[in-house]
Amino acid sequence: MKVLMLNGSPRVNGNTQIALEEMKKVFVAEGIEVELVQIGNKAIRGCMACGGCRKIGKCVFDDGVNGLVESFKDADGLVVGSPVYYASANATLIAVLDRMFQCSGWLDKTMKVGACVAVARRGGTTATFDELNKYFTISGMPVASGQYWNGVHGGAPGEAVEDGEGLQQMRTLAKNMTFLIKSIALGKEKFGLPEKESRIATNFIR
Repeated sequence: MKVLMLNGSPRVNGNTQIALEEMKKVFVAEGIEVELVQIGNKAIRGCMACGGCRKIGKCVFDDGVNGLVESFKDADGLVVGSPVYYASANATLIAVLDRMFQCSGWLDKTMKVGACVAVARRGGTTATFDELNKYFTISGMPVASGQYWNGVHGGAPGEAVEDGEGLQQMRTLAKNMTFLIKSIALGKEKFGLPEKESRIATNFIR
């Protein structure tokens, strides 16, 4: 079993990394393979809605997103961590997620478990948390929850280690996510995935 973790912070070894590493310890202890990728410091452009991925099966821009889609394909869960900028996630991370989820339209994400983490000096974590969860809920992915809204606080680099409650949230989230991943694997083995209807797409303007 495998979890793909995305660090949306441009800072290497910053507070977002501290939060994700706290989760990673739990995953590793539970026998879950982890791929942790820092993407917040990469030059990644946003989606142009060109439709090219529907024709060639991958994004037309080769800047690392296609590799993440391949990792996502093999993963049982996805963790997305971001610092908070103006009560929103890092713009590079959003560009990555827009393209990852768009360009993996061929990939059945049903029952892959999703979780997100927002890291801030003070405020904006819940707005960022809501923003990131929408990628999972549009894709048939169960959302793992913890004991609070998933966030860690820290301003200066490294300050997150002092947020005892926040780090406990990360451990709880990772334990719950592990339980979901393992439970879903057993369910798939016994019952298979839910049967899907052919998609009905209705435009508001006809």
